[in-house]
Amino acid sequence: MGQAGTGGGAVRIVEVGPRDGLQNEPAMPSLAIKSELVQRLAGAGLRDIEAGAFVSSRRVPQMAESGALLELLRAQPKLRDVRLCVLTPNQQGYSDAVAAGARYVAVFAAASETFSQRNINCSIAQSLQRFEPVLAAARADGVAVRGYLSCVVGCPYEGAIAPAVVAELAGQLLAMGCQEISLGDTIGVGTPGTVLPMLEAVARVVPMERIAGHFHDTYGMAVANSYAAFCQGVRCFDASVAGLGGCPYAPGASGNVASEDLVYLFEGLGVRTGVDLNALIDCGDWICAQLGRKSNARVAQSRGSRLARLTAHPRPGVRPDVAQ
Repeated sequence: MGQAGTGGGAVRIVEVGPRDGLQNEPAMPSLAIKSELVQRLAGAGLRDIEAGAFVSSRRVPQMAESGALLELLRAQPKLRDVRLCVLTPNQQGYSDAVAAGARYVAVFAAASETFSQRNINCSIAQSLQRFEPVLAAARADGVAVRGYLSCVVGCPYEGAIAPAVVAELAGQLLAMGCQEISLGDTIGVGTPGTVLPMLEAVARVVPMERIAGHFHDTYGMAVANSYAAFCQGVRCFDASVAGLGGCPYAPGASGNVASEDLVYLFEGLGVRTGVDLNALIDCGDWICAQLGRKSNARVAQSRGSRLARLTAHPRPGVRPDVAQ
């Protein structure tokens, strides 16, 4: 594993709760709640927020108002320095997103042939073909494109995925024009022992500074995998406030790693995130109250968030209170 200092430096956290989180939640939050969530996240210091998806409202009803949401958010002066990304799986979705003011979009492919067929009803090769006109239009429009690659260590149908397969596809997304490749452990089966070989293979074809880690917490390994990836040189990580979202292939299991837990990890290492942990915990508490669910963030769960707040940045020489 590559060596990396644990003091100093910075990481960029891409907040995916408003899209990847909410689309897997059974609740149907209103447009006002979605807007408030993004604004609260930005208020906590997050500068990369995935706000929605221009997909079929029949298949993903939680994302039905993404156009109206993006227009509403772009009208907010306090969000002018926030990169609001939206998922655009095809040319129609891209056109609709740009019409709503999108300047950052994302496309989505899988490293598993079976998962691609089950999830988006086409082969991997066909999915890449769908992206070609999107990326061509984005180049002409000056719109930045992020590429997601799912099932990078394991698939619910095929089992383990070979690192060479992931590397080949990541290289293709880069060559097509994606500025950043987000590598997703979609079902959360990865451990540092499987994540690191995958990263090593991808880093041979994609510069490390253009790689992001997207780890799910189904087996409680997301923070460990994030730390391992950080030590390998990754400096961008996707996360979801309060761990919003689930793993549809493991009923009852958590899905996205909680943003609060990653901020706690990196700030504890002396690595800057630009995020106010207390404000982020408050945001997670708020959205969970709106959705009628509990937070999956371990930092927020710890003694009702009290201990986490006290120990996030303890003053030198001061012993934090310990809750009884």
